[in-house]
Amino acid sequence: MKVAAAVLCVTMLVLAHSVSADDPHAHHQGAAAAPYDAAKAFADVNAKMQGAMSIAPSGDADIDFMRGMIPHHQGAVDMANVVLKYGKDPEVRKLAEAIVKAQEEEIAFMQGWLAKHGGQ
Repeated sequence: MKVAAAVLCVTMLVLAHSVSADDPHAHHQGAAAAPYDAAKAFADVNAKMQGAMSIAPSGDADIDFMRGMIPHHQGAVDMANVVLKYGKDPEVRKLAEAIVKAQEEEIAFMQGWLAKHGGQ
């Protein structure tokens, strides 16, 4: 009985994740739409961050570090904003708010540092 329940759960998860964003009926999923929207939002954030972190090397490790870390930190801000939009747990939301604040401060520092050191 436990095995059958586990197989059913796994099957439902696989089916839930196999829905395409291009599916014209995806909006009919009701309560299942929010988790799907969050998963798509996280995937979009990750793709954007990964692309932005692919920088051309400048030959200066400090500059390259800062240039690569800015999109990495922005990705953390964007992920935190996804959980603030879709998440429910108060502890997770509190952490997400703290991440947004800290990462935005660090991004500003890195942008300022790059401006002073000719890395932008």
